Amino acid sequence: FPCDFPIKVMGLADDNFDALVVEIVMRHVGGLKEGAIVVRPSRKGKYVSVTVTFEAQGQRQLDELYRELSGHARILMVL
Repeated sequence: FPCDFPIKVMGLADDNFDALVVEIVMRHVGGLKEGAIVVRPSRKGKYVSVTVTFEAQGQRQLDELYRELSGHARILMVL
């Protein structure tokens, strides 16, 4: 640490799932670089994955971020 760290979050596709993910990540991260967010829909469009790459500062930060993301009702999986 510090190091660039990608986190992938998956859930049902809707108009603001990516905004929800970014909002949660921003509570734990100082800022994001341009191109840090990649959104990919599933083949049939029912699900979406949002990958956010940020500069991780330590294990505690990652643990707290994973805990908040995985505890949210709309988020199905965090990798």
